[in-house]
Amino acid sequence: MESKSQPAANPIKTWYSYLVECADGSLYCGITTDLTRRINQHNGKLKGGAKYTASRRPVTLKAQWVHDTRSSASQHEYQIKQLNRSDKLALLNI
Repeated sequence: MESKSQPAANPIKTWYSYLVECADGSLYCGITTDLTRRINQHNGKLKGGAKYTASRRPVTLKAQWVHDTRSSASQHEYQIKQLNRSDKLALLNI
């Protein structure tokens, strides 16, 4: 009798926190497991995206950070969102 192979149990996902610049010059921070998909969503090429970026297209990815867990990505996102604009720009070395 043949044994059926089982799918891999919960493959490890890579999480990203990211910072985009909107067309109006404002900055938006978020998290995702797929940066390409998420940027396409923010730019209206795919369904989804944030309400904030919908009226500020196009957006440009300015920075990304890699995290092992959703929790650490969310914590980093929160830390970035607490910064003022000049401190966010300093993260980008602008």
